[in-house]
This record gives sequence, structure tokens and C-alpha cells, in this order.
Amino acid sequence: MIRNALAVLTVVAGLVALWYLAAMPMNIHTALTEAERAGAVIDPPSAAERRDLGGVGLLLRNPEHALATFGQERPRLPVPHQVVEELWKTTVGVRVTSKRSLVNHGWVTLSATLLGFGIGTLAGIALAVGIVHNRAMDMSVMPWAIASQTIPILAIAPMIIVVLNSVGLQGLIPKAMISAYLSFFPVVVGMVAGLRSPDTSQIDLMHTYSASPSQTFWKLRLPASLPFLFASLKVGVAASLIGAIVGELPTGAVEGLGARLLAGSYYGQTIQIWSALFGAAILAAALVAIVGLVERVMLGRMGMAR
Repeated sequence: MIRNALAVLTVVAGLVALWYLAAMPMNIHTALTEAERAGAVIDPPSAAERRDLGGVGLLLRNPEHALATFGQERPRLPVPHQVVEELWKTTVGVRVTSKRSLVNHGWVTLSATLLGFGIGTLAGIALAVGIVHNRAMDMSVMPWAIASQTIPILAIAPMIIVVLNSVGLQGLIPKAMISAYLSFFPVVVGMVAGLRSPDTSQIDLMHTYSASPSQTFWKLRLPASLPFLFASLKVGVAASLIGAIVGELPTGAVEGLGARLLAGSYYGQTIQIWSALFGAAILAAALVAIVGLVERVMLGRMGMAR
């Protein structure tokens, strides 16, 4: 465990160092402009020459201003400590009910994510069972399920919202449907592979026991499909979160992680945008970890611990 922890920390430290290095040429233009306003001597002195020179060239010719790239109010690329400070300020530093609270925004997005994930999981399992047991569904439904994933979600999300609004469904439901749209396909594919995973000898053994199709399903196919199902659920729950965030963008929502991203984009608050992105990543990691915990418990009880 210590060796694994050191390996992870080494990779994280390397990524953080690269992040700081990338921020310097990205933010040097703004740093030099602010320094020039304060009366500092800049090389080259012309703003047009600075634009033509590029970030790396400016940094090499003005290395004394490198540290100024780490503390800007509206940087092109926020540095890690700025993102951490914003995360702390919007989670611990404000009330949960505040409109600035990232916890509040995360809960709004999480509600749509869980509802959409539940709908997508149930629909995916039902479709997978039908595909495995009915050749007509296998030949007709599966190609359509595959084709549905070729449509960009940014194109179909406004259509879903408009259609559902026309029948009086607003707020949580449209976002949940977009989440379900993204999450059902991994469940379908994984569940179909899992239900078909028992080999011929196992199916023949069930036949020798005079097992009915339903008994074969419940006692052989379904248990064999669980590892495949949980692998698909990990992908599906992350995709569901993406769907909930995307569903918030066309509606001009005022709550949710998508709304937080929009607000940061409107007002040029790059630190707010990055903190919302990291908040979404943390939430996705937590959801995947919960699915993994349920997987270990269930498969462990069945003697299939991985």
C-alpha cells in the first residue's frame, strides 16, 4: 500500500508541476500588462510586439515576472492553489443553502444524475434481457441502440428539453432523461455480454436438470452477468453525471454544476469554471466508488469477490 501510495503521489506531484509550468506562459501576457501599468519596464515595450512574440518567448525575456502569473484574479489558466482555494471557499466557507455553495449546486446536479441513472439502468437491463431472449429484438433494437449513440448529446439535449417542456415537464425530468440517454447504452452492452457469458456446457447442464428458461435465467445467466453489469454501471453513472450537466446548459439554469460553469463563462471567472469542473470530477469519482463498493459487497456474498 505504501508503494502504491508513493507511486500515486509521484504522478500527482508531476501533474501539478506541469500545471504550474503551463500556467506561466498562458498567463504571462496579463502579468506583463499589469506590471506595465504599475510602471515596470517590459521587454519588448510594445503591446503589439508582445502579442507576436508568444507566451514562451515573453516568459524567457521577462523571467522576473513569472511568479506574478500565479496570483491573477482572472487568469487564462488558474493554478492548482487557486482552484483549491475556490473549492474550499465555495464548500466550507459558505452555507450549504447559499447560491454560491458548490455543495448546493452539486446536489441539484446529483438529483438529476441519480434519477436519470436509475431510469437508464432499468431501461438498459430490460432491453438487454429482451435482446438475449428474442432474436427479433436482437436484430432490430440493438442496431438502433448503437445508432442512437452517434448523435451528439449537445445536439439532442435542446430537442429533448423543448419536447418535454411542450408537454409540461420541466426542471428535473428533462435533465434526468438526458442522463438516462447517456447511461442506458453502456448498461445494455454490458448486460447483453454478461447474459451471454455462460458457455454451452453450462447451458446444457441446466437442460439436463430440466430447468425452465426462467430458471436458467435466474440461476445461471443473471448471476453470471453481474460482473459485467457492475463494470457497465461504473461507466453509466459517470456518463449520467455528464448528461445532467449538459442538460443544464441549454436551459439557462441558475442552479447546478452546469449553471456554475455557465456563470463563470459569462463573467470570465476562469477560477470558478475550474472549481466547478473539479467539483464534478470529485462527484463522479464518489459515485463510481459507491458502485464499486456495492459490487464488492454483492459479489462477495455470492462468492465471486474480485
